[in-house]
Amino acid sequence: VLDRTPFYGEAGGQVGDTGLVRGEGFEFRVVDTQKDGELILHVGHLQTGRITVGAAVKAAVDCGRRSAIRRAHSATHLLHHALHTVLGKDATQRGSKVQPDELRFDFNHRQAVSSEELERIEDLVNARVSDGAVVSTRVLPAEEAKKLGAMALFGERYPDFVRVVGMGETGREFSLEFCGGTHLSSTGQVGLCKIVAEEAVGTG
Repeated sequence: VLDRTPFYGEAGGQVGDTGLVRGEGFEFRVVDTQKDGELILHVGHLQTGRITVGAAVKAAVDCGRRSAIRRAHSATHLLHHALHTVLGKDATQRGSKVQPDELRFDFNHRQAVSSEELERIEDLVNARVSDGAVVSTRVLPAEEAKKLGAMALFGERYPDFVRVVGMGETGREFSLEFCGGTHLSSTGQVGLCKIVAEEAVGTG
């Protein structure tokens, strides 16, 4: 546990960061980062030396892996937008898993998604990628964010102030969501999004 950290603790479907924590005479490899209440826990292995309480350290996130997670997370928001555009607003998010260059998006829908709809969804995501729209973040009172139309995950409890991620010109965003995760600065940095599977999950 550090007094402050650049590592992202797993939350909101996004996996935790990995990297290194170094201090005088020791090196600790972080293989996962988790949240426990207000604490950020760096889980890993002491590679060399000995750690002491109060030691000064330098914490370095694995930047390549973080970039791959950012690509997948911004693609998740684009996919959510595309689902609403093609299937309608009833295609509501129920969870997600965001990891390096891969994502899973869980949603409710009244019927099976056709192959034609999947193709339209994928095309729309990649059209937004090609647009290279700006991705912005801001912290707002939760009620103000809701009035702006920001989408929140169903059933989640949010604090009085929330972080909102927008895609597109400010005030005319095509995607606006409550989100505390890491993102790109432009949709163009996603590169390409390919839907490789879609399946229905039974009750429970």
